[in-house]
Amino acid sequence: MEQKLVLVNLNDDVLGVEEKRECHKGEGIMHRAYIILIFNKKNQLLIQKRSHYKELWPGFWDNSCSSHPKEKESYIESGERRLLEELGFTTDLTALFKFYYKALYLNIGAENELCLIMTGKYNGIITPNIAEVSEWRWVDLACLSEEMEKSSYKFTPWFLIAFELLSEKDYIHF
Repeated sequence: MEQKLVLVNLNDDVLGVEEKRECHKGEGIMHRAYIILIFNKKNQLLIQKRSHYKELWPGFWDNSCSSHPKEKESYIESGERRLLEELGFTTDLTALFKFYYKALYLNIGAENELCLIMTGKYNGIITPNIAEVSEWRWVDLACLSEEMEKSSYKFTPWFLIAFELLSEKDYIHF
């Protein structure tokens, strides 16, 4: 059974649900999403390269974890569940703020999302799900900023936007 995404407006009011595939067709239908940024004790950020099995942005570097909450599931509950499914661990998450973006991927589909940024801390073992993650690494924020500036085409659009917003709002320091 296809995953259903929660359709919302810019105020995050629920408008209904729709199949994931439909939400990502054409220019997309606005829906809930989130990104998770996991930091270690050295203040390095865990980033992952999206699996080549992904339909949208396969092989692109991404934040620690991204997904969509299920209907009647909180962002935090969903984030903790997806961390376990994608990376083999879970940790407490803190919600920061939401942002809206829309991004088209070739002629295949789009993201049209109201996206919550969450953060957490973790220093243990990572066991990625290869259907979701092809590579992962810990990176210093200054190095990541420089890499994004020089090679933005290697990163997902939502990660680039979130990283810039976090820097502007002084949530991250490098």
